[in-house]
Parts: sequence; structure tokens; C-alpha cells
Amino acid sequence: MPIWSIRPFAIDDYAAARTLWEASEGVGLDASDSRERIEAFLRRNPWLSAIAEADGAVIGAVLCGHDGRRGLIYHLAVAREHRRQGVGAALVAAALVALRAEGIRKCHVLVFADNDEANQFWRRQGAKIRTDLTLSTFTIEDAP
Repeated sequence: MPIWSIRPFAIDDYAAARTLWEASEGVGLDASDSRERIEAFLRRNPWLSAIAEADGAVIGAVLCGHDGRRGLIYHLAVAREHRRQGVGAALVAAALVALRAEGIRKCHVLVFADNDEANQFWRRQGAKIRTDLTLSTFTIEDAP
């Protein structure tokens, strides 16, 4: 029986989650990860993101959302001292169960290509690395 639990991510968890993300190698943060933007994300995607908690402290977090067609997972992080205990897998399972309840049948994960530890984790979860796609990004402020 784990000594931690999984529950929905609430905006009151933002400061603890942000601290966790900042301490986690391979998590890229920018202006879209401000408290205001995460609050809007959580409102748009209620009950899809999750927190792992032990003794009242946030030890893991995942953001999950969808566009009505495909799910997307962002910023999965587990505190180093709680890794390899099933916390990350439980957060992923919670996100996927929530997506399934929304009728979403496919989910993508964004991971930096050079983040070997994270890419190995996702493979262990059953994710398939796609080599037939290229991710392209617009910064809206700079778009034509």
C-alpha cells in the first residue's frame, strides 16, 4: 500500500507544483506556466490533471488536457526521493482514466528528445516514440 495518494490538481497546488517542476530536470517552463495560465488550463480541462501527495506535501504533479480529439500530457514530475515507487505511473494512469472518461482515445506526451530518463519512463508506461512526426511551434506574438 503506497504512503501517498493521487487527487485532482487544484489551483491551490500551483506553488508546490511549480517548485517541483523547477527542481525537476527536463521540465521546460515559460510564461505559459504562470499561475494565471495554469488556472485557465485547469478550468478548461477540469479533473484531468493530478497531484500526488504524501503527508500533506506535493510529491508529484501532472498536467493533462485535451482538445476534444487528442489528449496531451505536460509536466509530469515526481520528487527525486519518491521516484521508482509507482508515483509517476499512478499520475499517468489517473490522467489516462480521466481522458477515457471524456471519450478521448489517444494521448500525446511532450518530452525533450535528450531527456533520456523521461523517455525511458514513457516507454515503460507503454508509450510509443513517434519518429514520423515533427513538432513545430509558433510563438503567437511573433506569428504573421
